[in-house]
Amino acid sequence: MVKTATAALPCKHLSVSIPQPFERVNAFLSDPANWTLWASGLGEMQFDAARDVWTAQQDGVGVVTIVFTPPNAFGILDHRVTLPDGSVVIMPVRAMANGDSTELVLTLFRQPGMDDATWKRDEEWVKKDLERLKKIIGATECPR
Repeated sequence: MVKTATAALPCKHLSVSIPQPFERVNAFLSDPANWTLWASGLGEMQFDAARDVWTAQQDGVGVVTIVFTPPNAFGILDHRVTLPDGSVVIMPVRAMANGDSTELVLTLFRQPGMDDATWKRDEEWVKKDLERLKKIIGATECPR
């Protein structure tokens, strides 16, 4: 089977500096349950043990399935969101040590057919979520 080439999607790399060691940030983010504390864009996530995936109800979209990269020592925190229509949104996320702090970078891809206003709204939403994460994990006694 021959795979046809598709055009590259526009993307933005959104980042936040977290004043905590890489090991702490990576351990916190390696547990998908902790994403429910800050990643509002994913919706109300619940673990579906029967299918070994996370699901969430997203306003205007329906129930989505979320699969996270397994915990690893490299700061690779990607997740894949499968929408009700079967389309898949890949969310690359990287945590990188920077001295005693951590740089977290999320790549936001503009999805096909997305208008400018929605693209901007999604960017602002992710930025707010990243700042929420910084406050949560930057606290002296972060949860979990």
